[in-house]
Amino acid sequence: MPVLRVAHTPDPDDAFMFYGLTSGAVKISGFDGIEHIIEDIETLNKWVVEEGIDIDATAASAHAYAYLSNKYYLLRTGASMGEGYGPVVVSKREIESFKGLRVGVPGRYTTAYLLLKLAVGDVFNPVFARFDEIPRLIEEGVVDAGLLIHEEQVTYKDRGFTLVMDLWEWWSMETGGLPMPLGVDLFHKKHGLDAARSFREALIESIQYAYRNIDKALEYASRYSRVKDPRVLERFVKMYVNDRTIDMGDDGVEAHKILYDMAYRRGYIPRVELEPV
Repeated sequence: MPVLRVAHTPDPDDAFMFYGLTSGAVKISGFDGIEHIIEDIETLNKWVVEEGIDIDATAASAHAYAYLSNKYYLLRTGASMGEGYGPVVVSKREIESFKGLRVGVPGRYTTAYLLLKLAVGDVFNPVFARFDEIPRLIEEGVVDAGLLIHEEQVTYKDRGFTLVMDLWEWWSMETGGLPMPLGVDLFHKKHGLDAARSFREALIESIQYAYRNIDKALEYASRYSRVKDPRVLERFVKMYVNDRTIDMGDDGVEAHKILYDMAYRRGYIPRVELEPV
């Protein structure tokens, strides 16, 4: 049987989610094992969108999937969705307008970048940088503001930053409170629908295994975290690995459809025909 190449990020929520598979406790039907590829989300986005590198299963930004729907299935399992929270724009000072603002952005294909453009338009100047470099760029004045994702969106107040915009608040008003699409897991169509479903079932089992062994899974996830406070780590993991990660739900599917429709009508992405597996 073949070995499945599986890519995910070195972020603690992904590490937690894949703990069952990584530890060997969970197997994928039809495959002899997995080869783990661990890279930051924008590297993975660029590999599959720009470079055309075929990965059997990969984490990606929901934004990136808009360019990949002909090659990959979008899975109902493994999605990161915000509910009551999401990416934030912060600065060292009060800001009244985004016009001409230099904003540190964690990648061209991140969903956070797409959401910010949908919220305020193309009036700001994006400065693309690794997500974990953006707080430093704000502190050094390289950018006027920064678009924060991952743990930084939880801890920015500790750096003395001021909230400029909470994208969850904008999204919630636009959609009537639907969950906010952020990250997704994809499975290559070359393996077929049955293999995609087998992988999805294994991913569900991996998440459930992590919660059944939460102390060990959090310890494993902590190896990839930039936050050393275990309480903050657990809070962040539970924000993005929850029931919606098991299955995004019909309202989660609707949220993705709305995101892609909004972005298509604005000319930001191609049309997406969405049928999650």
